[in-house]
Amino acid sequence: MSHPKIAFIGAGNMAKAIIGGLISEGFSRENLSASGPRMESLEKVSNEFGIKVSTNNAASASQADVIVLSVKPQMLKEVCLEIATSLAHKPLIISLAAGITTDSITNWLGAGHAIIRCMPNTPSQVRTGASGLFANDEVNEAQKATANTILGAVGIVQWVDEEALINPVTAVSGSGPAYFFLMMEAMIDAGVDMGLSRESARELTLQTALGAAILAKQSDVDIAELRRRVTSSKGTTEQAINSFENDQIRAIFARAMKACSNRAVELSEILGK
Repeated sequence: MSHPKIAFIGAGNMAKAIIGGLISEGFSRENLSASGPRMESLEKVSNEFGIKVSTNNAASASQADVIVLSVKPQMLKEVCLEIATSLAHKPLIISLAAGITTDSITNWLGAGHAIIRCMPNTPSQVRTGASGLFANDEVNEAQKATANTILGAVGIVQWVDEEALINPVTAVSGSGPAYFFLMMEAMIDAGVDMGLSRESARELTLQTALGAAILAKQSDVDIAELRRRVTSSKGTTEQAINSFENDQIRAIFARAMKACSNRAVELSEILGK
């Protein structure tokens, strides 16, 4: 099977996760490369994955079928301007930079480029990520399939038809791991307050979170029904659920996620100039 040449510009944790996932899926190391400003960091990536590295972003871009922009959002404009003259062959551009629209990237690279905007999340580092993707009008079906392969190497992929929907994707899955971590923190602290050792509270909480997620993922019934099956009438779980509902937990989540989405919009306006 022929693999496209993929150049990662930026070699941080997300890039390394995807590189590792692709190699685990049988992708040829010869077709993967990474570039960035610091050779010391790049050499570590080369040693770990056995791929080519370079400090010349433009040269890497000029030889790639797919360019994955995996730099920090505030660095993206500079990188795009740096590689803009090296894209005459019209490679697929996949941006992992939060908050930067495809229009902004087009302004920096020039018109006519196939650009996919991706919002991944940190569980991609253990190949259980969730990525939301949007494609501009220049992207064809074959390029979408390529993006599915690349991001699918570290988790699931969901496409949205409107770029504005990347903001709620950010609120649900992009920032979502932090919500679960916060809930785990709270459960561990509550367990300790009730007399458990911190180690026991932590292990019980993490295994419960893992088990609940796997059960929800594999079950053929609605999540609400799974909750009801645990919640016996006049039982212990019911008391906890009633307390959550009385404290308006759904409204708390709605407000928090709306605030997250709104901030994503604000950052797009700030960073896309």
